[in-house]
Amino acid sequence: MPNTDSVTISSVLERGVSEILPKKETLAALMAERQIRLFLGIDPTGAFLHLGHAVALRKLQQFAELGHQVILLVGNGTVKIGDPTGRDESRPMLDEATIETNFQDWKKQASKILDFDLIEIRHNGDWLDKLTYADMVKLMAKTTVQQLLERDMFEQRLAKKLPIHGHEIIYPLLQGYDSVAMDVDLEIGGTDQTFNMLMGRHLQQQYNQHEKWVLSTPLIEGTDGRKMSKSFNNYVALTEAPRDMYGKLMRVADELIIKYFTLLTDISLTEIEEMERAMRAGQNPMQFKKKLALTITRDLHDEVAAVEAAQFFTDTVQGDAAPDSSEFGTLIISDKTITAEPPLSSSEINRRLEQGAVKLLPNLEKITTRQQLLDLPEDSQVKLGKRDWYRITHKND
Repeated sequence: MPNTDSVTISSVLERGVSEILPKKETLAALMAERQIRLFLGIDPTGAFLHLGHAVALRKLQQFAELGHQVILLVGNGTVKIGDPTGRDESRPMLDEATIETNFQDWKKQASKILDFDLIEIRHNGDWLDKLTYADMVKLMAKTTVQQLLERDMFEQRLAKKLPIHGHEIIYPLLQGYDSVAMDVDLEIGGTDQTFNMLMGRHLQQQYNQHEKWVLSTPLIEGTDGRKMSKSFNNYVALTEAPRDMYGKLMRVADELIIKYFTLLTDISLTEIEEMERAMRAGQNPMQFKKKLALTITRDLHDEVAAVEAAQFFTDTVQGDAAPDSSEFGTLIISDKTITAEPPLSSSEINRRLEQGAVKLLPNLEKITTRQQLLDLPEDSQVKLGKRDWYRITHKND
């Protein structure tokens, strides 16, 4: 039996939620009466998962813990077309073997948040691949081309005179048909999926004469306030090593601390409000950022790993203690060139030199010019910036 406590239901439907359509109150009333069926759809395109994905995954897990019938839908049917959301060109089509490999990798990452003992896994290829010509004509008759072209990315492509392929136009219909095939009460997804989810609501009413709610979760910015992206290096992957996870979370912009606490942790809203008041009153955000980094690292790993990561950050980033020698990278000096492994661009090395952020061990003497760095003897150890440590090696051309 599901948990029908009104306070608990209200919390799940409010925190970490951008919008509920048509109304939150009617969905809450239904959840207080009976178990509902809901799903989150994912297209297994091989993407790595980061904290941006965690918002919707956490919401799905909350419904599972309330005792509702939760489905994780693998879009092995829709992925063959590819969701055009946010793209100026078509996505490549994938074969079944690649789709399954991608999903297993996705599942491994998502298990940091999802308890798959409580969640049913289904594949929309089971019904989409069986649609006949007559079925497709009936499905396409449920809406208009004008309605389908209202999607932002299609309007943008039209303005840029870029192509819109026929298979992309029908993508929202196929995703919407998932709601019909599973006869669901609710679909969860990010705000960028609202159009597709509302199409499912429309089709559910058309085919099954059944109400369907749509719950959208907010998108979360990367640590620097821009869109969370691998290209910006402002993401935190769900499978990040504890030290790296903690260190990246310590880069979160001060103005995002409260949002991260609200969307990515189970810290009470009362405590979060107290932290927000303290920062507004002028209290240093550093202590709250450390609490955030510790909390998320602990939740995605464990207490021991989180505490060790916090101590490592204090010792080596805030202080100048060197990590274990096995964690040093290598600066390869050849003639007048410097190559870093792990990679660090030449311009980034120059920038850190100019900032006085390059220090020579053991006395932490500052190195401020490229020539000084080039002249360092073999096996010299340097700290480049707050968290990068390298050993010098010379290579003759």
